[in-house]
Amino acid sequence: MRVEKLMKEQVASCPSHENLERAAQVMCELDCGCVPIIDSNAKVVGMLTDRDICMAAYYQGGALGQIPVTSAMSKDVYACLPEDDLTVAEFIMERKQVHRLPVIDDDGRLVGLLSLTDIARRAVEEEGKKHIRKGLKPTEVAHTLAAISQPRAESFPLQGF
Repeated sequence: MRVEKLMKEQVASCPSHENLERAAQVMCELDCGCVPIIDSNAKVVGMLTDRDICMAAYYQGGALGQIPVTSAMSKDVYACLPEDDLTVAEFIMERKQVHRLPVIDDDGRLVGLLSLTDIARRAVEEEGKKHIRKGLKPTEVAHTLAAISQPRAESFPLQGF
């Protein structure tokens, strides 16, 4: 199955010139936990999660309106193409330990978003069908989730705890 079959096409994003207050507002209003950060050409230049906002507020201090999204976003963007097979997306999620992938066109512009939740929901739907064809299996999704959930080597301990 191709990524374009599962990706969300209506994706909230945040321009790279914005601050964390605006990004948090977008996430709150649209009930999402992450937004791709895009430049003026709609190219994905970073990813920002609600956790990134919390960590920036804690470590950088100050009002969210004073902290640029570029100081908190992940600049290592892992993405996939709409025509990629889901196994490619799952492989990237596992190896890079990310729950969501921006879906980009050949020029790097945002065209969608694929989450592990999207994949899990489809796997459960397919498992429930009597005529299971070659496709997603819940065990494959569980394997991806387990890989994503492993502690990262570059994780740092909280100071003072």
